[in-house]
Amino acid sequence: MSRSSAVLVFALPVLLACLGVPAFAQPSPATEVETDPLVLAKLEWFQDQKFGLLMHWGTYSQWQIVESWSLCPEDEGWCERRGPYAQNFFEYKRAYENLKATFNPVRFDPAAWAEAAWIAGMRYVVFTTKHHDGFCMFDTKETDYKVTAPDCPFSAQPKPDIAGAIFAAFRARGFGTGAYFSKPDWHCPDYWWPYFPPFDRSVNYDIAKYPQRWEAFKTFTRNQIRELMSNYGPIDILWLDGGWVQPRNDQDIDMPGIAAMARALQPGLIIVDRAVPGRFQNYRTPENQVPDSTLPYVWETCMPMATSWSYVATDTYKSPRELVRLLVDIVAKGGNLLLNIGPSPEGEWDPDAYDRLAALATWMRVNSGAIYRTRAVAPYKEGKLCYTRLPDGTLHAIYLADEGETAPPASVTIPSLAPQSGSVVTMLGVTEPMTWERSGPGFVIHVPEAVRAQPPCAHAWAWRFTEG
Repeated sequence: MSRSSAVLVFALPVLLACLGVPAFAQPSPATEVETDPLVLAKLEWFQDQKFGLLMHWGTYSQWQIVESWSLCPEDEGWCERRGPYAQNFFEYKRAYENLKATFNPVRFDPAAWAEAAWIAGMRYVVFTTKHHDGFCMFDTKETDYKVTAPDCPFSAQPKPDIAGAIFAAFRARGFGTGAYFSKPDWHCPDYWWPYFPPFDRSVNYDIAKYPQRWEAFKTFTRNQIRELMSNYGPIDILWLDGGWVQPRNDQDIDMPGIAAMARALQPGLIIVDRAVPGRFQNYRTPENQVPDSTLPYVWETCMPMATSWSYVATDTYKSPRELVRLLVDIVAKGGNLLLNIGPSPEGEWDPDAYDRLAALATWMRVNSGAIYRTRAVAPYKEGKLCYTRLPDGTLHAIYLADEGETAPPASVTIPSLAPQSGSVVTMLGVTEPMTWERSGPGFVIHVPEAVRAQPPCAHAWAWRFTEG
């Protein structure tokens, strides 16, 4: 992920794009909007799913540090090196890359992850096949810096191709699949040429002076993406990170050619070239942020369930109430929530992650009908109420509970929407319909005392009605 988003969120859109940071209002040129009917259909599918799982996992989990970024020689907090090698960049990089020799997550069980995530209501998965450090969690033929290499102890396991095992397990459970792939590669000698020291996150040589080296990197990148699109079954999303690798920064990797190749192998593939305006950013990915209102394009908030994208044993996880509120708020504004969990070096999720997924499962068993397949409907959100609409016009009003609020109020006022005269208003999870009455342009729902005493769920409550 981009470590710069929290710092540069108010900078100019051009600067945001160059640094790989998503700008909400960043327009795509009208001549470059997507026209492929298969891609447009897949984007409709994507918007129906609403809730996805992202996993940042690599050798860095052994040090419990931020993924990749401590290799980046920029004087920023997210790049700070720690530990015995911190004072010498080259010693640090050598030690970091030697983590490959001790990476052995023998407790890895992707089927258990898929089951817990599915029950929690997640419907697609995006996995980090390669982060900026260049370590490949898939069986690439382009480099030996990979989990399946003989000098990585996990390669001795019966199924050492971690990305392949994840995609197979999640697909078997019904998930859509997405391959996260970093365009920059800080291990590849054709991106960070060892002849020169790196100065920042970008390529460390003059591409105009050494065009053959850049062409070699383009071929390397294209070949790795071809492997992912050829050898791992149906892929729905190619989620490209490292937005500073783009023509605007004189780092052109030929996205038209990559997209044509990838879609020839995976028709209808959604391509998310993060923070690069144009045809190959099929949807936007605001990072760790929720917009104030709906956005005029397809979007997905990506956010860690804890505070770190990668595994930290002492990390603090968001509360069930906070996670429910995030999901409802994002869906009401027309977006998807892509929630990240970082596996441990042993190949496990933290017990707190399972606890939060179980809480989400309890809530979604009652309220998923107000989430899946919905679209935004004005006014989207009013105070503690969020609204969603199904394709047939059915509306939902979802009341977000405050901290310590364990039951819905005796009456809930919907200020701006109202049912048809004589319509039935129901509360999800409750059999009997609710009484209601008009109030100005809106209406008031009266919640029975029995329901208040024993609500169908915690954290948020949803009512369904047909607008008049």
